[in-house]
Amino acid sequence: MKSRWVRLVLLLFVLGGAVGYWWRQGWLERSQDGPIRAAAQRYGLEPALVKAIIWRESHFHPRARGRAEEIGLMQIREEAAREWAGAEHLQVFEHEQCFDPGTNTLAGTWYLRKLLRRYAQTDNPLPYGLADYNAGRGNVLKWNRGAAATNSAAFIEQIGFPGTRDYVRSVMRRYLHYQPLFRPDAP
Repeated sequence: MKSRWVRLVLLLFVLGGAVGYWWRQGWLERSQDGPIRAAAQRYGLEPALVKAIIWRESHFHPRARGRAEEIGLMQIREEAAREWAGAEHLQVFEHEQCFDPGTNTLAGTWYLRKLLRRYAQTDNPLPYGLADYNAGRGNVLKWNRGAAATNSAAFIEQIGFPGTRDYVRSVMRRYLHYQPLFRPDAP
């Protein structure tokens, strides 16, 4: 009889931990909705796309740091952040300001919009822009040869880094997941 109670208490403890973890993840996922909506509206992108990138880049942790010195929610490198600051005519700017969720999502969304416009002549600029965001323009130029120059499905198959191919596919899946849940016109 005693072992049943021990198992029951253990089960309740595990379930309580799982529910707590699930609740915290949901809260964390919604915690950056304000800055995401503001940046998406300012730069004309869907908030679901910006949210999908943040999900993949930092899992919504504003203090995240990457191995290549990228920081914040959208993992912005200093060069991209300074380019955004210049385009916005900010006189005083330090890369560390990108730890602020509002600044980070503005800089990252502006940069993503720039990348997507770069591939406007393709059937779907999104895979190209995401690959550029993840692996850089030089690599995209290597991969977009032949049919892959304008055909996004062929381009994805031609991506030379398995990690970048996975990145593109996972962000696109998450974007589709967020679209009905995180509409531009919703409060």
